[in-house]
Amino acid sequence: MIQYSLRCEDGHTFDSWFQSASAFDSLKKTGHVTCALCGSAKVEKAIMAPRVRASRNQAADPAEQNKPMVAAPGSDMQKTLEDMKRKVEESSDYVGENFAKEARSMHLGEAPERPIYGQANAEDAKSLIEDGVPVLPLPFMPTRKTN
Repeated sequence: MIQYSLRCEDGHTFDSWFQSASAFDSLKKTGHVTCALCGSAKVEKAIMAPRVRASRNQAADPAEQNKPMVAAPGSDMQKTLEDMKRKVEESSDYVGENFAKEARSMHLGEAPERPIYGQANAEDAKSLIEDGVPVLPLPFMPTRKTN
């Protein structure tokens, strides 16, 4: 896995994880890398500083230990992600672990098209992307719905 700092054409910056550098390139080429704030597909890698952690024998900087790793609650980024999650969950069908099967069936015309979300393992997600099925990873964990 590799983490990239990214920047869209409007100057929004955000981080995202990818399976590899080639996976990032493939997803970007197909328009599946989009800005977490505005949805723009014109995204480039931003300049990044390497993360170097202190050795096991060396105490880490106390200020760094208390530094949050995610956006602070109530931040603009957090509010945007919460809004995005709410919209996805309100306007899409949750298909859980059947996501890959459902997405492929719709792509092949075997099932009616509709907005869906769920989970797919890395192998299934890669296969969908390679086969041209339009899928996109969500920047949040979906709420698991139960009946």
